[in-house]
Amino acid sequence: MERRPIGITVSRQIMDSQRMHPGATGELSGLLSELIVAAKVISAEVNMAGLADILGVSGKTNIQGEQVQKLDEFANNTIIRRMARCGYICVMTSEEEDDIIPVKEGYEGKYTLAFDPLDGSSNIDVNVNVGTIFSIHRRASQWRKGSREDLLKRGRDQVAAGYIIYGSSTIMVYTVGEGVHGFTLDPSVGEFFLSHPDIKMPEESKYISVNEGNHRYWSDEMRQYIDYLRQEDKASGRPYSARYIGSLVADFHRNLITGGIFLYPSDSKNPDKPHGKLRLLYEASPLAMIAEQAGGRAITDEGRTILDIEPGDLHQRVPLIIGSKIAVDEAEKFLLGL
Repeated sequence: MERRPIGITVSRQIMDSQRMHPGATGELSGLLSELIVAAKVISAEVNMAGLADILGVSGKTNIQGEQVQKLDEFANNTIIRRMARCGYICVMTSEEEDDIIPVKEGYEGKYTLAFDPLDGSSNIDVNVNVGTIFSIHRRASQWRKGSREDLLKRGRDQVAAGYIIYGSSTIMVYTVGEGVHGFTLDPSVGEFFLSHPDIKMPEESKYISVNEGNHRYWSDEMRQYIDYLRQEDKASGRPYSARYIGSLVADFHRNLITGGIFLYPSDSKNPDKPHGKLRLLYEASPLAMIAEQAGGRAITDEGRTILDIEPGDLHQRVPLIIGSKIAVDEAEKFLLGL
């Protein structure tokens, strides 16, 4: 039998990155390692979802007014339990929780964690890719216990961001501000191995990912842009191929690797959600950091850079246009009438 090649593990990559910074204490490395353990637990449960009683809704509703899936609740609880005693963070916030999540007293650290425990959870029952998204900041206050203010920080100030996508294989993609790397979980040994080193998002787009069912609720500028992408023009690579999974982390991952643009703009469909449905802290900011580190861009449909937005609320929503640089530049020109 042919032996498997021994590759670089995510733990080794994190430690090597730490060695490049002599003053580093190792706390960020420890925090990422704890998140990786939580991801392995969630991955194992996702792979067993069809055989265990964790499909369907839990009967609870989250702060967004959305039905909480059983597996979503499991992922949320797994991360909270793992991170509350890790000793590296002072406070957490989750898309599924109304308020901030304190850590166990005596285990306070110097970082904060914001996470979407299972993005795309509405697709769980039909076996579509889902994922965990996370964002890490340094605490702002000097108080031992973390506060809401420690979490309400710009995406530009993130020290790390990433996601774990659970699909045909489990892949972790993360950045600490020095490029983007992807690791695939080998279930036979329970370890993530480097599979996508130094990811660079293609500048030009092949795919467009957008829910065209909301077409009539968009602004005139957004409808004109989408109609423009449907027109045939070989010189500019149009029309783009439509690829929309309905799971942000899955759509973003495909576009990160192959080139594409994802859009969830403002719409008038729901008066309670005039800025779309995506959350700044848990989805837009961490993916925007990854996109920029990989050579892409992330903006709102008003041309604001996602990473420069000052959050005013834990569950703030923002329009999101993210993906290949040339494609986002082009969208920006349409939306701003340039």
